[in-house]
Amino acid sequence: MTDANRIPVHVGIVMDGNGRWARARGLPRLAGHNAGMLAMKEIVKRAASLGVRHLTVYAFSTENWKRAAEEVSGIFNLLVVYVDRELAELNANNVKVRILGDYGKLPANAVERLKRSIETTANNDGMRFNIALNYGSRDEITRGLRSIAEDALAGRLALSELDEALISDRLYTAGMPDPDLIIRTGGERRLSNFLLWQSAYSEFVFSDAYWPDFSPREFEKALEEYRGRERRFGDAPPAGQNNPSPKGRVE
Repeated sequence: MTDANRIPVHVGIVMDGNGRWARARGLPRLAGHNAGMLAMKEIVKRAASLGVRHLTVYAFSTENWKRAAEEVSGIFNLLVVYVDRELAELNANNVKVRILGDYGKLPANAVERLKRSIETTANNDGMRFNIALNYGSRDEITRGLRSIAEDALAGRLALSELDEALISDRLYTAGMPDPDLIIRTGGERRLSNFLLWQSAYSEFVFSDAYWPDFSPREFEKALEEYRGRERRFGDAPPAGQNNPSPKGRVE
């Protein structure tokens, strides 16, 4: 069981491995995405019960449009199903839904469900559940810098005001703390254009489990690993300690 005093405030998850999970079972890729949706439901519930304040999941990237049209369409249909099934429970549990990304480009029925989710949970003050849809971190940063440049050219902003805080305020995650922990499932060890700016000092936990197999217990194990880390944010280790971090970690 995790230590309540060391629960990360913000957890990001790259939910990877749905297609490989399905292929290993001789099933179509959409079966993997459906199983992944069920896994996401359980992780959202567990994160909220453990006291995580912000949970951000990478659901559909700006690069995922390259996939087969049938798969893309199926993913958005599953999104509609998820909202229809889970919104009432999310709202009852005081979860606040927020969407990161240019989700207006999704199919109309998906956009309508997402807007309904945002509006229904707008006044909730429990865990913030952030769903990254049509999201790419480079696109997010570019959009943010473009808005700063437009304000500077219009005289609304002096270049002397440009700092890290201003850039952070122009991102989809404005107002949120940076993620303390990022988890990636599926055995890959990369960010794949997820929260690049925000993860400068995040801890990372990589799981070999495909996302549909990533159970609440696996989530707790990731949090237990995080609890054992020493976060120094670039500072040197205390005098007399060459390497106090587990597994040789040095920032």
